[in-house]
Amino acid sequence: MFVDQVKIYVKGGDGGNGMVAFRREKYVPKGGPAGGDGGKGSNVVFEVEDGLRTLMDFRYKRHFKATPGEHGMSKGMHGRNADDMVVKVPPGTVVKDEDTQEVIADLTEHGQRAVIARGGRGGRGNTRFATPANPAPEIAENGEPGQERHVVLELKLLADVGLVGFPSVGKSTLLSIVSAAKPKIAEYHFTTLVPNLGVVETQDGRSFVMADLPGLIEGAHAGVGLGHQFLRHIERTRVIVHVIDMASIEERDPYEDYVVINDELREYNLRLTERPQIIVANKMDMPGAEENLKAFKEKLKDDFPIYPISAVTHSGIRELLFAIADTIEKTPEFPMETKDEPTENRVVYRHEKEMPDFKVSRESDGTFVITGDRLEKLFKMTDFSRDESVRRFARQLRGMGIDDALRERGAKDGDIVKILDYEFEFIE
Repeated sequence: MFVDQVKIYVKGGDGGNGMVAFRREKYVPKGGPAGGDGGKGSNVVFEVEDGLRTLMDFRYKRHFKATPGEHGMSKGMHGRNADDMVVKVPPGTVVKDEDTQEVIADLTEHGQRAVIARGGRGGRGNTRFATPANPAPEIAENGEPGQERHVVLELKLLADVGLVGFPSVGKSTLLSIVSAAKPKIAEYHFTTLVPNLGVVETQDGRSFVMADLPGLIEGAHAGVGLGHQFLRHIERTRVIVHVIDMASIEERDPYEDYVVINDELREYNLRLTERPQIIVANKMDMPGAEENLKAFKEKLKDDFPIYPISAVTHSGIRELLFAIADTIEKTPEFPMETKDEPTENRVVYRHEKEMPDFKVSRESDGTFVITGDRLEKLFKMTDFSRDESVRRFARQLRGMGIDDALRERGAKDGDIVKILDYEFEFIE
């Protein structure tokens, strides 16, 4: 089964908790604090593996949770940092954040790596909180929570040449005779349900990768037919080979077919029109093909070369392959980012709306609910089993202005305040 788009959940490892400990050694009076820091949680890292061709593995495992860091120990010993969790992906994988649709990584080369979810830092032990005023603190932090997100993986095939055209025009047959690929071929629409790849070698020793994509029809860019699922694979190709049924077996006008397919490519991604295109007039062994080709040339306004072939009799194949190889040699790769996106030599500053540290709302039963990423992170890193840590958390809330915000919303002594799933009492 060919799988080229999946949604998965990734979570970096939580940091290890810091420790509260004190030196208790013979002949060492006033030993002081000796709690170590927690270790860093592991990152979730995607790495390109050349041997993979689909995203099939992600159909069966959709949750990736990295290892947490080790907790801090006594005698000031730090916890061990967790090793990165490495997930293998095929070349051509684009990773997007599901919520923001931001591209996190575009992985194309073998061994290329990208951090998808970062691990949390380790919590500090009580040695970090010692001050002249408080030389023996009973405060330690819990580890920082690891980053978690839902991401969408899209696979875009890395092929030099993409075959496009209506269903049943002979794309699969052409691929089968010029390469060792064995796509399914039958006399009905949408025989090709998944993209097929084949390595083509010309008689003069040059080679390139050709992709046969499922047939496009009118409206494919908007989700009609099968082609819209696989239009993304044409984005990485350097040369588009447009196969047309010049015999008009299904009584369609070859020129109308040509216009419709090019409109679909343009609607899907305007930059596809920048690629060189080679027109293949297929089924020239059939009656009426010569007349249709003559009429096609008269209507054609674009300056694209036309190669008459017959995939059945193999006539014209040699010249076509030479032309494709020549075009690839003089055509650079097409990066898919737009001119406004950053390159290696440029830094782009984007305005991001500053999010508030917290938000106060009220439920129907009168409970005050406080939410916010920074607040929830502080809450998770607080050890509520120790009074000193609780007092520190209360000071942090006051410093953020949460106490004043609750009073403005009408909070009084004894009211219930909720953070995540935990409830507290508001005390003046």
